[in-house]
Amino acid sequence: MKFLVFLGTVRNSTPPKPARLGVRVAKACLDCLASRFEDHEIELIDALDYPMEPVFKPHFAYVKGKAPSALDELADKIAAADGYIMVSPEYNHSMSPALANLLNHFGSSIFSYKPSAIVTYSAGQWGGMRAALGMRNFLAELGCLSVSAMVHIPKAQEVLCEDGSLQAGEDESAWFDYFGRSFYQLVWWAEATKQQRGVEDPFTHAKVFKTKPSQRNAP
Repeated sequence: MKFLVFLGTVRNSTPPKPARLGVRVAKACLDCLASRFEDHEIELIDALDYPMEPVFKPHFAYVKGKAPSALDELADKIAAADGYIMVSPEYNHSMSPALANLLNHFGSSIFSYKPSAIVTYSAGQWGGMRAALGMRNFLAELGCLSVSAMVHIPKAQEVLCEDGSLQAGEDESAWFDYFGRSFYQLVWWAEATKQQRGVEDPFTHAKVFKTKPSQRNAP
């Protein structure tokens, strides 16, 4: 199966140090996935690689064939993936605006009926858990419901080196067990949903919202 790891930070300034702490977290996730879930294809999607236009215009608002090529390519990757890992810092008790902005460019239908896992981090003691609670609602609206186990990394700069490896004194096995609980749930649900999508097109009975808001209205 194929999974996308979304790195939801574009911050490249200080304070706090170090800049883009999330890179360490994303690399640690990739290392864990490579060592314990090696049979699957994993790709990192870095929000910094997708500079957005000054005026917000989602991918689905463009005439077919007229969207920026980067958005077209990412839409294809999202549609082809079987699950998602969302990595986010916490800003004002909320998820990263960079991650929300990137995901908001795409219609929920290409995320729907697939699972997601939430990974948050912080330079302080809470590990981004308050952002994670809001991410549950956000991801549910996209249709890629998050698994119950989440990953929170407090004081990530003291846990992870720049290359994503564990700093001296940290137990890699214990951390990967912690990560692995969430990732195992993600893989389990991804296998189940992929199998069921092969049995029945989920949009046969729950039509994709495409034309007007009244499509979602009660009678």
